[in-house]
Amino acid sequence: MALIEEGRVCIKKSGRDAGSKAVITKVIDGSFVNIISSVRPKERKCNVQHLEFLSEKVSLSDKGQLAKVLEIDTAKLKA
Repeated sequence: MALIEEGRVCIKKSGRDAGSKAVITKVIDGSFVNIISSVRPKERKCNVQHLEFLSEKVSLSDKGQLAKVLEIDTAKLKA
């Protein structure tokens, strides 16, 4: 699936941070990715079935752009 790629912006569909924006930081395999979200900015593993992919894509090296998409302060980013 072409939507599963690093930097892709998505929305969590389930879990305690459901409804929040997230960004894929690493593709593990076809079923799992590492993400950071606006609720929990620490990188963690997530099932792709729990994500709704958006058309947006961001550069992971640009912390300012990443913080703007997630709507959090740059200092909170741990990835």
